[in-house]
Amino acid sequence: MNFVQPIRDTDTLDEIKRYLKKTNERNYIMFLVGIYTGLRISDILKLKVGDMKGSHISLRETKTGKQKRIQISPILKRELKSFIEGKDDHQYLIRSRQGKNKPIGRSRAYKMLNEIANIFGLEEIGTHTLRKTFGYHFYQQTKDVALLQEIFNHSSPSITLRYIGINQDTMDQALKRFKI
Repeated sequence: MNFVQPIRDTDTLDEIKRYLKKTNERNYIMFLVGIYTGLRISDILKLKVGDMKGSHISLRETKTGKQKRIQISPILKRELKSFIEGKDDHQYLIRSRQGKNKPIGRSRAYKMLNEIANIFGLEEIGTHTLRKTFGYHFYQQTKDVALLQEIFNHSSPSITLRYIGINQDTMDQALKRFKI
């Protein structure tokens, strides 16, 4: 299994958002939901339009089976408004072009992220990149590993820091300064 990284650079994130907004609104929304909620791709793909109309997303996590409630950020809410306008509540948010009302598959989500990685010269990108990007930037802004651990449902702070790439950043910086 490949180890994937968060997208650390905020300028790159902004460029990706601009690119996706221009080229594919559905993929843009999927990207935003990932980086603003920290949900796993399997949970993002199961979201329906009606799930996004309130102030929070309530769902049962696919992987853990645990109930989760996530605040929809004002930025995400604003971008969702025009995307969901006129759509039925029962429609999948990230809808496939095949079939009447099916979400895209995990492999299609991976392909989209891989295309973005190629365009923007990113490496070690996968479906967990969106979740890790949320975690990385949440931690950088708050430095609250305990809260992030709770959001991700991890068993320890060290697992959370390793997951979002903070340990890797620390090692990289230490080795960059290392001299003999």
